[in-house]
Amino acid sequence: MNIKIPLLFLTIIFVTTAFSQDITDSLYNSYDQFKETTLNNRRIKYNNIKALTDEYRQNSLFKVQKVGSSIEGRDLNLISIGKGKINVFLWSQMHGDEPTATQSIFDILKFLDSQQFIAEKEDILNKLTLHFLPMLNPDGAERYTRRNALGIDINRDALRLQTPEGRTLKRVRDSLEADFGFNLHDQSTYYNANRTDKPATISYLAPAYNYEKEINDVRANAMKVIVFMNSIIQKYAPGQVGRYNDDFEPRAFGDNIQKWGTSAILIESGGYPNDIEKQVIRKLNYVSILSAIFTIAKGNYKTIAIDDYNKIPKNDRKLFDVKIRNVSYKLLNKEYKIDLGINRLEVDNKEYTNFYNVARIVDIGDLSTYYGFETLEAKDFILVKGKVYPEIIGSIKELSIEKVNELLQSGYTYVRLLELPKKHIEATFPIHLVSSDFKIPNFNLGIGMNPTFLLKRNNKVAYAMINGFLIDLSADSNTFRNALIFR
Repeated sequence: MNIKIPLLFLTIIFVTTAFSQDITDSLYNSYDQFKETTLNNRRIKYNNIKALTDEYRQNSLFKVQKVGSSIEGRDLNLISIGKGKINVFLWSQMHGDEPTATQSIFDILKFLDSQQFIAEKEDILNKLTLHFLPMLNPDGAERYTRRNALGIDINRDALRLQTPEGRTLKRVRDSLEADFGFNLHDQSTYYNANRTDKPATISYLAPAYNYEKEINDVRANAMKVIVFMNSIIQKYAPGQVGRYNDDFEPRAFGDNIQKWGTSAILIESGGYPNDIEKQVIRKLNYVSILSAIFTIAKGNYKTIAIDDYNKIPKNDRKLFDVKIRNVSYKLLNKEYKIDLGINRLEVDNKEYTNFYNVARIVDIGDLSTYYGFETLEAKDFILVKGKVYPEIIGSIKELSIEKVNELLQSGYTYVRLLELPKKHIEATFPIHLVSSDFKIPNFNLGIGMNPTFLLKRNNKVAYAMINGFLIDLSADSNTFRNALIFR
């Protein structure tokens, strides 16, 4: 039987596909030309973006206006460009420790200010007016913390509007009567796409506006744009997209902004292998947000089926930094086969400009339904405790990576130093440093324990686990950030 497909439907498919391929590939491949190079790590401060905002204030293409102040008096600025009737409002860093999209916003601004993609940008800016509020919670950003200076989660202040930051967000949305709103966040790197070992690198949500999770035209438009954005991300991070829980939260801004008539699109930046500073994810945000802006300007999102929204896998939270499977462990003279789930927590320095890792064992047992960014099948290995090197070394200058590897292969995971580095808690070599009189605690494998041990095969040390970093002693190099210094 021959099935005739209407020509109009074929044309819609062709236009949408060609659009996504032509534009997004060009955006992706040219990204380095537009990356804002003054922002290269997650711990962005207010002064970092103030300097950039001041530059755009002097640029006649943009309109920059102060729209509010934080509790501690830092300016909240709105950067606008375009002359179209459709208003698109994007805000980031409502949570001070969620800055990935803040960097992407400044990449997009640099793109809009460039002399490339002229025809495409004219098309956008004739139909849309874009409004960016890059850092809604600058006080939280100074301390790299979720909440504002009062200790309030701004994203739970949509009803009471107790915070000046929340009041600003509401006032700007209302004054713009924004057609689309992009609510830009970071989520835990431990989220995965449901029932897969893929991290939820980007997660989307068209928030519900009532407990019944009804879908009106406003929410449907958000869903359609999300389906389009998902198709973009799948090209560059296949299988690494999740769909955030859409249970109605009456205090949340996203849910209320949807209720107030703006098609709200929540974007959560999660994890990506070996992307500690989320620079790969930053690029994916840049490409997908710009692509969404293009499709809103073109209006071709309107033909997308909202049923495809529910085909995006739900977010799950079953990822570890390291998962070790089926390792043998002896306890009270009996041998057990166990899995270990290990996470590396970030501890900020006093200036909130950098961090070191302190790892913990977060689960033990049957972890067959969990995954790891790094997974080791250890059925032929036995887990044993490390030893303290019996000699006292004068200073860290006497250590080298070759010397440390020899010590690890000999079963030592701690080294006593006569002179420990001052003002540091972290060690750059993959072995713990302790003072000459430090007493090493008893080795008790359990939840919350710092994962420091050895993995032996055929009575030979093959791997060392140092502060949650798995060191393959036969490899030329390993991914490693820091061990710890114990005084």
